[in-house]
Amino acid sequence: MYSDIPFWLSLVYMLGGFFLLAWSSDRFIDSAAVVARALGISPFIIGILVIGFGTSAPELFVSAMSGISGHAGISLGNAYGSCVFNIAVILGVAAMIFPLAADPRKTVPAGLLLFAISALSWFLLRDGTCSRADALVLLALFVVIMPLYCWFDRKTKPAFDGGDGGDDGGERRRRRRRRGLAGSVFWLFASLAVLVLSSHLLVHGAVDFARRVGVSDLLIGLTIVAVGTSLPELASAIQSARKGEHEFVLGNIIGSNLFNTLAVVGIATGIAPTSDFSPAIATRDLPLVMALSLSIPVLGLNFAKPSATGAYTRGKALFWILAYAAYAVVMAMGELSR
Repeated sequence: MYSDIPFWLSLVYMLGGFFLLAWSSDRFIDSAAVVARALGISPFIIGILVIGFGTSAPELFVSAMSGISGHAGISLGNAYGSCVFNIAVILGVAAMIFPLAADPRKTVPAGLLLFAISALSWFLLRDGTCSRADALVLLALFVVIMPLYCWFDRKTKPAFDGGDGGDDGGERRRRRRRRGLAGSVFWLFASLAVLVLSSHLLVHGAVDFARRVGVSDLLIGLTIVAVGTSLPELASAIQSARKGEHEFVLGNIIGSNLFNTLAVVGIATGIAPTSDFSPAIATRDLPLVMALSLSIPVLGLNFAKPSATGAYTRGKALFWILAYAAYAVVMAMGELSR
């Protein structure tokens, strides 16, 4: 997938990719939020559909191209490594910055759904193959689940309008909104294009650098590629936590993991079915994704009153971050010893 390039160029790709990724993700999130609110979508669904799915575009692009070029380790490692990173690091860092409210009406169904989907993924991959039929199952679930999630949360109303006032003032306000919406739509697509390009540059440089030190495809996928393509989610989560937009943070994680496990893996392996991937995906990586998925409702539960809103405190955030650090050590030791 990625051709060999000079060492200096790999450094340029990485640094330039990081800069463009940071800029485009901020612009993308701002534009997407304006467009989504104008269309009457709730903050939780904005987090899932717009932020979660939109910022997962790099994972989709990288995994699809990896599947086409025969690098199944990068493709699957990218998807599942991003799922681990999303919960343990992105949710952990966001909660470390500002403790997050955990509404059991959202965290419990979301955590159980992510667990069920990761368990299904483990079941499909346990024999060491991912066929086109397996890919179709994942894609079909993706198509069914998303309308159900939108229906589940449709009672939340956005506060976008605020009234038109008088006739003349209302007409001027509507014209400004139409111009603002048109500009946001333009920047939505323009920044998404830059986001995908910058992630490609970043990953290309990082993969070339890693290959020079003899790192395996799976380790590259689980670390450099997974972390690199998850940077938009991290940027949006930090920004949302600072602004107190807790539903944006959780929706971001849920949407990204749904997209990774169903759409990204489904499209990549639908294009190029494979049996050429490490057994560690089924014995190490997917079990951790399942455990972390269950930690979303468990750590957010208010045990004194389960129906009341709980919280992801800094202590729980530290647990997630340390869990990822331990996973990274085990993963590196396992892959480097091969």
